[in-house]
Amino acid sequence: MQERFELVTRIPDGKADLSAFSPAEAGKARAFHAGFSQYTQTPLTSLPGLAKAVGVAAIQVKDESCRFGLNAFKVLGGSYALGRYIAKTLGEDIEHLPANRILSEEVREKLGQLTFVTATDGNHGRGVAWTANQLGQKSVVYMPKGSARERLNNIRAEGADASITDMNYDDAVRLADKHAREYGWVMVQDTAWEGYTDIPLWIMQGYTTMGAEMAAQLEQAPTHIFLQAGVGSMAGAMAGFFTALYGENKPKIVVVEPNKADCLFRTAKADDGTLHNVTGDMDTIMAGLACGEPCSIGWEVLKACADGFLTVPESAAADGMRILAAPCRGDAPIVSGESGAAAFGAAMNLLLDPNLADMKERLGLDENSRLLFISTEGDTDRENYRRVVWGGAYAGGLR
Repeated sequence: MQERFELVTRIPDGKADLSAFSPAEAGKARAFHAGFSQYTQTPLTSLPGLAKAVGVAAIQVKDESCRFGLNAFKVLGGSYALGRYIAKTLGEDIEHLPANRILSEEVREKLGQLTFVTATDGNHGRGVAWTANQLGQKSVVYMPKGSARERLNNIRAEGADASITDMNYDDAVRLADKHAREYGWVMVQDTAWEGYTDIPLWIMQGYTTMGAEMAAQLEQAPTHIFLQAGVGSMAGAMAGFFTALYGENKPKIVVVEPNKADCLFRTAKADDGTLHNVTGDMDTIMAGLACGEPCSIGWEVLKACADGFLTVPESAAADGMRILAAPCRGDAPIVSGESGAAAFGAAMNLLLDPNLADMKERLGLDENSRLLFISTEGDTDRENYRRVVWGGAYAGGLR
């Protein structure tokens, strides 16, 4: 496969119902998460030196490496989905069942023993395992082939029965679903399909806690939001939230994927009303984005809200990791992993590479632009992080 930058721009159709991602719903998610004793708002870091260097008005990065001590944002979705599932099982409203009450002995006795199962490249599974462990419940986690041993060990440390399969991500999802049906487990996945929509939607709503926090942290509205995507659940949740928040004045929203797993880009490019999958191994360094089948709920939101879909080479993520680790003098460094830095690295290439000037112009990036990013993970695979940042692996992008 030829590695490349390619952009599809489109006019959002605005047809999706965004009520599930409204500021009010995001407030419910944030209130639930605040019930965990580990909850703190993650920082929104401004990089004024870098903004000046690349010719834009502002750059801000939400640093999710600080989330619940788990080094990634994914726990927001998994924990909220488990909370919503338990609330529904008990016949209660999530507003009256914050995390600290769900953790009570009273609720555990009512629930009995549950087993939650999921497939993951690492961060989502760790979040599900952590939440299940907090609740005194069991978890089973399947990982695709090629998953980092460090990520597997981190999931097992949360008490999960976790293993690396010989399958790609999407087949691991199918295995988890098969075992959920066979053994009466609860499937917790951010990929939706016919008959399985509640939990994926709850996961997406859990991610809006980040949106609620950023809305309070931002002094000025961004003009552009760059969002990396795997199945599209996080990107869809953030696109839905910020569109609901700003309405007609919403920022331009750009979705970024690796060349080797760009199912949303392919779907947007085809524009034929069909979801387009990517098959095969999808051996990208952006492990958290190595998903070949779009989440149907996420796509419906992105179709309504996103202005651009960008497919990028491996070097884009590596560039983002290195720039965040060593920004301009006076700016605070951010440790961002391969998936966490993907959208940031893509934007830096658009701003600095003359060969990509047309894409920069098509997205309206100029000296007045205020850019917002989410670094969705820290160094969740420390060996690979050091290989990229210290050793210069995956060069070929910015020089």
